[in-house]
Amino acid sequence: MYFCGVNLTAEDIFSVQSGDGFKTLALNIFRFQAQNCKVYGEYIHHLRVDIDQVKTIEQIPFLPISFFKSHAILSSEAPVEITFSSSGTTGMVQSSHHVTDVKLYEQSYLQAFAQFYGDVTEYCFLALLPSYQQRSGSSLIYMVNDLIEKSGHPQSGYFLYNHDDLLQTLLKLKSKKQKTVLIGVTYALLDFIEQHDIDFPELIVMETGGMKGKRKEMVREELHEQLTKGFGVKSIHSEYGMTELLSQAYSLGDGVFNCPNWMKVLIRDTNDPLSLVAQGRTGGINVIDLANLNSCSFIATQDLGKINPDQSFEVLGRFDHADIRGCNLLVQ
Repeated sequence: MYFCGVNLTAEDIFSVQSGDGFKTLALNIFRFQAQNCKVYGEYIHHLRVDIDQVKTIEQIPFLPISFFKSHAILSSEAPVEITFSSSGTTGMVQSSHHVTDVKLYEQSYLQAFAQFYGDVTEYCFLALLPSYQQRSGSSLIYMVNDLIEKSGHPQSGYFLYNHDDLLQTLLKLKSKKQKTVLIGVTYALLDFIEQHDIDFPELIVMETGGMKGKRKEMVREELHEQLTKGFGVKSIHSEYGMTELLSQAYSLGDGVFNCPNWMKVLIRDTNDPLSLVAQGRTGGINVIDLANLNSCSFIATQDLGKINPDQSFEVLGRFDHADIRGCNLLVQ
């Protein structure tokens, strides 16, 4: 695929390093998407931004994530291979991410897992994701299905509500000293530890967030304290991802997230969404995801967060509707 006269491949994205290489690639993708993604191009036009004058990633306009609910965000004319959709209560408009090359998603999550955890074939993957499993279009389920298959471990699999079977599986894996990842929606992990205690210090417990209306929301510190005690682990891991992104950031504990090399977080001013704030200040999370090659790589999320001195970031909450300003151009 040609971007700004350069033949850009997936290898260019997933081999990028932070620094000037990332910035150059991000700017090339920005210019391509500004010209080839109709919705993004119109948004930039309404902002009266001159594409040729955008010289740094800090000057790039970020598309409000709500556009994925009202428009098809595509920078490619290739056929759509799969559409991922967000979860939502009845009557809510769901986000849709039309993906023309699902191999970009597969390479993104596999290489990110390798970057943070190592070889996928060394792990057994256990999934406790009832809310996701019971609907179609989940990008998380697509990823977990593939991780389970690629692990090749005979005990990798899903556990819907059969907590007794999950306990016995965990005990067997512990006795074998098998590297194990338990990925679960928050309320389901809490349901499990209310029924069972297990002391499995080597277990990686990865919570995906969300009470899905099943329980009262909890602050992260309280939630992770309960989960660490219930599973007998030192920390709780998390992944920061969403339907509209093909990449995820990971936290190995304490709610501090790091991005893979082809993903970067910037923080915008809550009162001026086209401006960024200084390191350490709280604001809206903007994400550059270079894997979003065929949709839009520059997304203004509805999450609040801050960036730390080492470029890790924390998620501190979400905007309510009254706080979202300047993000309704083109939304119909």
